[in-house]
Amino acid sequence: MISAAVGILADASGRVLVAKRPPGKVCSGKWEFPGGKIEDGETSLTALTREMKEELDVEIAGARYLVEHVNDFPDRRVRLDVWLVREWRGFARGVENQAIRWLEPERIRELDFLPGIEAILPLLVEALVDDDAKRRS
Repeated sequence: MISAAVGILADASGRVLVAKRPPGKVCSGKWEFPGGKIEDGETSLTALTREMKEELDVEIAGARYLVEHVNDFPDRRVRLDVWLVREWRGFARGVENQAIRWLEPERIRELDFLPGIEAILPLLVEALVDDDAKRRS
């Protein structure tokens, strides 16, 4: 099984960052939340921090673990550690020539996303609402 960490960057207005897989990668052209494989000796958060720097040129300043999600593909099984990132330093950009977009979570279904994202969306929306409520109190 492949283990990966993915980060859902959410800005102050609740929009989330999504990235389009570039040509030459598995599932190129599909949208995803940025992240990547957890290397030997890395924790999930360490891998997430590394991947966010490599892919988006941002440094994580605060992340909250959301959920573990397993995707079964015909040729492999992938375990995702999904993190909500509300604090970072830097301006997100597609370092690996991938397109990126900020959009409202309810608009994610409009994009051609990697399989399995539907299971994560309710948790994401709940976490964003919870975070907003805490900020207001």
